[in-house]
Amino acid sequence: MATITTLDLHPLSLPLTGTFSTAVRTSSVLETVLFRLQDSDGRSGWGETPVSRVTGVSTAEVLARARQDLAPLVIGRPISDLDSLVRRIAGAPVPSAVRMGLDCAVHDLAAVTAGQPLHRFLAITYPQVAGPQVAGPNLEDTVLTDITLSAAEPEALADAATGWVQKGFRCLKVKLRADLDAVAGLTAVRAAVGPDVRLRVDANQAYSPDEAVRVLNAMADAGVGLELAEQPVAAGNWAGLARVRAAVDVPVMADESVQDERDLEPLLQHRAAALVNLKLAKAGGIYPAVRLLAAARGHGLGVLVGCMLESTVGAGAGAALAAAAGLGTGFPGRSGQDLDGGLWPAVPAVDGGVRYVGPVLHLPSVPGQGITGLHTGLAAAGIRTDPA
Repeated sequence: MATITTLDLHPLSLPLTGTFSTAVRTSSVLETVLFRLQDSDGRSGWGETPVSRVTGVSTAEVLARARQDLAPLVIGRPISDLDSLVRRIAGAPVPSAVRMGLDCAVHDLAAVTAGQPLHRFLAITYPQVAGPQVAGPNLEDTVLTDITLSAAEPEALADAATGWVQKGFRCLKVKLRADLDAVAGLTAVRAAVGPDVRLRVDANQAYSPDEAVRVLNAMADAGVGLELAEQPVAAGNWAGLARVRAAVDVPVMADESVQDERDLEPLLQHRAAALVNLKLAKAGGIYPAVRLLAAARGHGLGVLVGCMLESTVGAGAGAALAAAAGLGTGFPGRSGQDLDGGLWPAVPAVDGGVRYVGPVLHLPSVPGQGITGLHTGLAAAGIRTDPA
């Protein structure tokens, strides 16, 4: 019986294709740590922990906590004991983004061992989110995503929107900042892309409740036609989020407010949002995300799978979960998940894995995520790839 033998950690600094700007940060580089888990038969599983102000961890912290606190939970244990492994990881007193890296690597290695693509393995392993209509031959091998437009002035937003629509994207998520005229920006985007493209906005907690209501209602008056509005107010302001939901017609989605399953209780108590943006880095990986997804659905909440600014390793794991759960068949996933993170790095992190063709993520047909190693072009781009 094969056992887990090694955890290699690869901190990477990947240049982006452009500047990524939100109400929280502006960045031109993706800092991330890739987890490569190996077993005694030479198989590998991959995971990722994105590093930023949003995930709340530094590269040094990821490396230290992964080595000291997480690796001892899995090294020397059989991958066949998946349920025990993921529960041990979920219970570790370690930041959720760090747990994501190892949890996803464990699931990937388990899928490789089972000879199943990750999304099919998840559908079989977690029937509570897959259901019989998804786990069988009807399981999709592709996932649709929106594309994020960084916060910018109206003319720049309109130009960016036009460019992405020309590349086939039919759902755009526009980042908002309190220092920019959001109404003018979205009006310019709508004029540029026409009436048939779906528009979402994400304020990343930028507004007070009163200001959020004013901005969103002004967009409605301007005929912008939003599909949803994400996290308009501060994460801990449940009453404020509920006030926004009650005062606007556009569906409100919670992101930063809902980190994991425990946050559903105050959300439901306040009737604060109708939708939840589920991210593996917030939840702590696939296993806790499955628990959150099942609980949210059970309470009648809509679920969208999103990602941080991360490579195709993390975004691919999120896409596998979305496909396993059949989330693309209803609102809001019918217009696209929120999994464009892998499009931002100018140099891919790995060879193999999920593949973007316009707004469509093509999931591998080979076992696991289909990752064969670090991307061969990293060294040529001057990016260090040595394990830390």
